[in-house]
Amino acid sequence: MKALVGFLVLSFLLFSCSPTSREIPVATLPVITLAPGTEPDQYSAARQLLLEEIEAEGVTDEQVLSAMATVPRHKFVPPEYLDQAYENHPLPIGYGQTISQPYIVAWMTELLELQPGEKVLEIGTGSGYQAAVLAELGDVEVYSIEIVPELAETAAARLEEMGYSNVHTMQGDGYYGWPEYAPFDAIIVTAAPDHLPAPLADQLTEHGRIVIPIGPPGWVQSLWKFVQQDGELVAYNLGGVRFVPFTGSGVELHQADATSMP
Repeated sequence: MKALVGFLVLSFLLFSCSPTSREIPVATLPVITLAPGTEPDQYSAARQLLLEEIEAEGVTDEQVLSAMATVPRHKFVPPEYLDQAYENHPLPIGYGQTISQPYIVAWMTELLELQPGEKVLEIGTGSGYQAAVLAELGDVEVYSIEIVPELAETAAARLEEMGYSNVHTMQGDGYYGWPEYAPFDAIIVTAAPDHLPAPLADQLTEHGRIVIPIGPPGWVQSLWKFVQQDGELVAYNLGGVRFVPFTGSGVELHQADATSMP
């Protein structure tokens, strides 16, 4: 990780996380096919409109758009927010956590550049929505860690009920990754630490990718993409985002080790 010293500069300026809007012919959008074990529902039209908005904001990967069209987001939000399930913003799911904005879910998924046969680690299962989107990409194995016991339990049950046999969940501190199944081809982090956790970088394959928000809790963070190349991490700052803080003893104990990280 010392190779990062002097290379990474943390920007706390707010950048736009939405690419320039453009006109998208509706005919280019994927036909909605619901996830395993689900039936057509009254949300189909709203889901299609959301998909159009996501593509207009710059997400173009057809597999990602198809996954976003397939996963029924209303099954991952609390009952009191069902009327907002397909609005393009985050929603509370309890315990101080949220289900992320659909555009951010799609964008981060696209940034992972997942290929058939790869393994991806998610830090922050939350409701399970992001894991379901990853699982819909095809021949991909998803490993997901959630620190909040109640969320970990309900997400695991929900994903199993929906038939996502390629999603493997664990309750624990995501700071340390999941060494038993490492290395991973990609890692996605859905909460913001103030530095890049070294254990996650150590569990990345050559040419592996990490997509992670980094910055101070309760303020604007920067979304970073790291790519492992020749034993070193190449970093890309993709602009300003807002995520819930990364919690757990791992991030607290290692704050002093963050001098070489963004």
